[in-house]
Amino acid sequence: MALNISPVHRNLHTRVSFLYLEFEDWFVVMGLAALTNIFGRWIDRHMFGIPMNVFLQYIVPVLSIPFLMLFKYGKPGGYLKDFLAWHAKPRIYCGLEPDSGMKLDYFKEEEIDANDYRTT
Repeated sequence: MALNISPVHRNLHTRVSFLYLEFEDWFVVMGLAALTNIFGRWIDRHMFGIPMNVFLQYIVPVLSIPFLMLFKYGKPGGYLKDFLAWHAKPRIYCGLEPDSGMKLDYFKEEEIDANDYRTT
């Protein structure tokens, strides 16, 4: 009796991409399309002979795809998500700045006696 063999993909950590963009990048493109659609409804102008609402709704997201492809060229997977998270986090620019999340003192203040500084 013959053994049935089916291919098994071994690399499960590979990121799924379409047009060299990852799943999260397409969320950015679709979000940009939604925002420009809403914004374009209030503008009654023309650009290059195209109504501004059509230009913003279709042309801007389509042009963002090659921009994202060039921006992410040579970068590791998940770069855009990490890039946006890094820019969204608050940063501390000075090492002397007190930590706002720390409620208790890290070091306890010790009383210093005059006898501790004896000279012999």
